[in-house]
Amino acid sequence: MNKILAWLPALMALSVIAYKPVKEATESKLVNKNISFSVYKGSSYTSDAYNNASAKIHIVVEKVNTRGQHTIVWNKLMDAKELSKYPSIENALKQNITVHNVNQKKEHLVVDYTLIYNAKGGELQMHDATIIKDDNSSKIDISI
Repeated sequence: MNKILAWLPALMALSVIAYKPVKEATESKLVNKNISFSVYKGSSYTSDAYNNASAKIHIVVEKVNTRGQHTIVWNKLMDAKELSKYPSIENALKQNITVHNVNQKKEHLVVDYTLIYNAKGGELQMHDATIIKDDNSSKIDISI
């Protein structure tokens, strides 16, 4: 019995020391994540084949939790513009957003965008998505 009582203070001290790291590991950490978008043309589009051809862009940013539930946190549809009118990469259209209160342990962001090309009444949609997990600042380049 005396041996057990002798170890009791040491066990209590060890428990107190271990409590703080365990608490920090299980605690939710809310962070703000910054996303920067750049939209530019990837070609010159000067050929006659591109006359009257246009493109619009639909961008959606979602929070996704560990259960797979999606919540839209930002949504933007950029109006159609002639392909030749989009700026080059040096003068790209830029948009910066901040998504607040992302639980770093239980959530990640998904940036989902669709390019919608229209030429002579025909439509072509190209889809892409990027997962943002650990980075607090990310850059998404969208080439038209």
